[in-house]
Amino acid sequence: MEPFPDLTDSLRGLEALRAALPAGCLGPRRWWGGPLDVERLALGSVQAAATALQALTGTAGRYAVASGPTAASFDSLGHLRISGMKPQGFARMSGFRPTLDGWIRLHANYPHHAARLMDTLAASTPHDVDRALLSMTSAEAEEAIAAGKGVAAAVRTREEWLSSPMHGGASAGSWISFIRPASAQAEPSRPSSWVPSAEPFQPLAGLRVLDLTRVIAGPTATRFLGALGADVLRIDPPGLPELTDAFVDSGFDKRSAEADLGNAQVLAAVQQLLASADVVVTGYRRGGLDRFGLGPEELLATRPDLVVVTLNAWGSGPWTARRGFDSLVQAACGIAERYGRHDDDGWKPGVLPVQALDHATGYGLAAAALALLAQRLRTGGGGTAQLSLARTAEELFRLPAPKQSALSTLPEPEYLEMESPYGHLRFVGPPLTVDGVPLRYGRAPTRYGTSALAWRE
Repeated sequence: MEPFPDLTDSLRGLEALRAALPAGCLGPRRWWGGPLDVERLALGSVQAAATALQALTGTAGRYAVASGPTAASFDSLGHLRISGMKPQGFARMSGFRPTLDGWIRLHANYPHHAARLMDTLAASTPHDVDRALLSMTSAEAEEAIAAGKGVAAAVRTREEWLSSPMHGGASAGSWISFIRPASAQAEPSRPSSWVPSAEPFQPLAGLRVLDLTRVIAGPTATRFLGALGADVLRIDPPGLPELTDAFVDSGFDKRSAEADLGNAQVLAAVQQLLASADVVVTGYRRGGLDRFGLGPEELLATRPDLVVVTLNAWGSGPWTARRGFDSLVQAACGIAERYGRHDDDGWKPGVLPVQALDHATGYGLAAAALALLAQRLRTGGGGTAQLSLARTAEELFRLPAPKQSALSTLPEPEYLEMESPYGHLRFVGPPLTVDGVPLRYGRAPTRYGTSALAWRE
């Protein structure tokens, strides 16, 4: 496979934001504060998606980015209410824990990850977990938990991360790495079977998107494509259900099915879906889907006109196949140290004001898919794009240091309401305006895993 230099150079995103914000961003520049310019990361990633959408539809100036909706969308789970109830947030065993020589960040929101953590540390209670970690260095605990198929990351300083082998894989290339399959070179140019709609709020009507992602970043991307009119079908494995709050938050404008890809008949049904799909978005650890023939190269060998966008946590380095989450990337790459603070008990690591690596990467995935669709309209050929949470973290560090000026107070978000199978929902909309009018979600989340393995008629 070879690079797509024309797409990498033409897609305005975070690289352009190192110098200045796009002229199209509306509203104040700083509202969260802190040592890193998270606001610029948020606005820049959404602007990248807006720019790619305008290139696809040929409508310069139609889609705009504003501070208020962007800030709200990057904290969409925090604003969500399900029948008046606030989402749970992180589970009790998730979070920072002291070790023999420092700190480690645990992620135990999913029951299977919590069980693996307890088994690895021979623990029966959270207190046992804490006691076991105090007898290990951060690096020892990190490796032991990863070997047990759990998820954790030692809290590193920025300098420690920069000198580690993992940093090389996280910092390589552009924020979005576009790749064209060698098989596409021999493919004759032909018009795309899908073209954008002239309806400004639904420009992706008729586009078929297969969503093989979980948690936040990937589902954020496909939720955005669904809001623009795409037919999005999310597929999850049976037996490992998504957390309800996260699923509802990212489930607008898409359907949800379960599929055991290890079952030959089910895999054949998914391959039939792929035969008429336009876009595939995957968010599992690198190589996790290859055994089912769902890796980017295999997909594009069969369908050279397919757009495939992939996400993993750690990039292309030694940890490329390791499980990871936004919070763990923050711990490993130096963000937790940069946001650390002192209190009466000493120094403790900190976090970004929102899970910005997830959300920014999500809009980067959407931007990549839209840019590749525009390329397909011109050439008839597909391609793939790759992003990672760790690479997005590198973009955040590369942005200019924020000016120490007074922070703006954003107005209360515009809350929207809708009935769903999960109860009455209060939520915020997408971070985009269309000819000055806010974009809206059109459909409530469906009940998890209840949709057929079929496209809409």
